[in-house]
Amino acid sequence: MLLDGTRVEKDDLRIETYGTVDELNSGIGLAIAECKDEKLRMVLEKLQRQLLDLGADLATPHPSASDSAGGSVGEEEVAWAEGQIDAATAELPVLKRLIVPGGGVTAARLHVARTVCRRAERLLVRLMKREKGGGLETALVYLNRLSDLLFTLARLANFREGRQDVPWNGPHETTQGG
Repeated sequence: MLLDGTRVEKDDLRIETYGTVDELNSGIGLAIAECKDEKLRMVLEKLQRQLLDLGADLATPHPSASDSAGGSVGEEEVAWAEGQIDAATAELPVLKRLIVPGGGVTAARLHVARTVCRRAERLLVRLMKREKGGGLETALVYLNRLSDLLFTLARLANFREGRQDVPWNGPHETTQGG
């Protein structure tokens, strides 16, 4: 059931989309459970609150006419995410190659959350195609910026723990024992 009382099937695309946002939020909760960096924890906790708002937006099929922004996750949240990306990037060494996801537990969990975020983004694109004019454009931008933020925060978690990103050497990369 959606927030307006509309009954839909369990496998409805809208349910799948906001369920994936909920899964993403839970993944961030796992990262918080291991995170020892208080500043990073505060950013992640704010993301969780924003994702709860986004989930409510997605569970509301027809936003009210007074809600011209299309939901409670809007341009302000997008700008905040971009500011967080910029601040974290300024602290990190320049990334010159693709990296293998992982490192410390917090970083590894943030990489998993990033992939769930990308899935939520793809589902939202499908939902927007189905429901033209649903006012979800800013939510899509937010999820896109959020996945970039989660990638950057994973790198930051490793950096602050003294771990280096592991570069990927390409499709012909070999490892010992493999």
